[in-house]
Amino acid sequence: MARRPAAAAAAQTAGPSASSLASQQFSGLRRSFSISPSSSSNGLFFEGVQSKIRLCSSIRGPRGVVAMAGSGKFFVGGNWKCNGTKDSINKLVSDLNGAKMENDVDVVVAPPFVYIDQVKNSLTDRIEISAQNSWVGKGGAFTGEISVEQLIDIGCKWVILGHSERRHVIGEDDQFIGNKAAYALSQNLKVIACIGEKLEERESGKTFDVCFQQMKAFADNITSWTDVVIAYEPVWAIGTGKVATPQQAQEVHVAVRDWLKNNISAEVASTTRIIYGGSVNGSNCAELAKQEDIDGFLVGGASLKGPEFATIVNSVTSKKVAA
Repeated sequence: MARRPAAAAAAQTAGPSASSLASQQFSGLRRSFSISPSSSSNGLFFEGVQSKIRLCSSIRGPRGVVAMAGSGKFFVGGNWKCNGTKDSINKLVSDLNGAKMENDVDVVVAPPFVYIDQVKNSLTDRIEISAQNSWVGKGGAFTGEISVEQLIDIGCKWVILGHSERRHVIGEDDQFIGNKAAYALSQNLKVIACIGEKLEERESGKTFDVCFQQMKAFADNITSWTDVVIAYEPVWAIGTGKVATPQQAQEVHVAVRDWLKNNISAEVASTTRIIYGGSVNGSNCAELAKQEDIDGFLVGGASLKGPEFATIVNSVTSKKVAA
C-alpha cells in the first residue's frame, strides 16, 4: 500500500486546490474529510491518504473552544541551540518576562547548557526550562555529557531528543535516541521527541517511511506517552528559511497521529501533542496553527527574539473557534 506524501514542489502546487477535493464536516470540533480521488492533477498529494490516513472524529470527542486533534494544551518550545552570551540572554529573558502570552499554552525554552542556571534563576515561572540533549543513562565517566539527574537538579522539566542536528551532524541513530528517551522518562524528565525527513527523502516519497521508522524507535522504548511531545521537523526546513506549507505539515501530522492510533492506542493518539518545527516565525505561525493536527511549535531562530516568540505563542488564538 502506498504511503507517499507529495514532493515539496508538488505539494505546494496541490495545496491551494486541496479544498476542492475535500468536503469538510464537523463532529464536535474534530474535522472529518471526504476525499475525492477523481482529480489527477492532485493525485500525488493524496496518494495513499484515503486508505492510510483517516481524518476522523472517532478517537476523541469535543474539547471546548480549541480545534485541535490532540487533547492537550497548545505547546510552544524555543530551541536556542548554540547561541547567546550572558548579556544577550539577559536581554532575551527580560523580553520574555515582559511579554504578554496567552494563558492556555504550555511554553518551554531550551537554552545552551552553560546558561540553563542563569535562565532558570531569572526567567518567569510561566515558562519552563528544557535541555537540548541528555546522556543515555546515569552519569559517570562520560566526558562532555550531561546527565538527566544533573538536568533535574538544576530545574529542567524537559529535554529535546532526536533533533536532526543530533541525528545528522553528531551521528546519533534511532535506537540510541530511543534509549535516551526511555531513560529521561524513567527519571521523570519530559521529552520533546523530534522526527523528520531530509529533502532527498521527501522528494523520493519516503517522508512517511522515515518518520514512522523514527517513531518506532521511540515507541519500542517508551512505555508511557504521558510526558512526551512529538515534534515533526522536516530537515529541509530547519534554519533554511523554507517552511512546509500548512497542507504539507498537516499531511504528516495526521499520518503520525494515525500511526500512534494503529501502533500504540487511540488514547495515545488523542492525548499526545504533535508540534511542528522548521523555520516557524511570527509571519507564518498563524496559518500553520490553524491546522487541526498541529498542536504547537518547536521554534529555532525566532525564539531568540522575545517579541516574535511571544507572537508565535499567541498564535493559539488562530485555533480558537466558537464553542
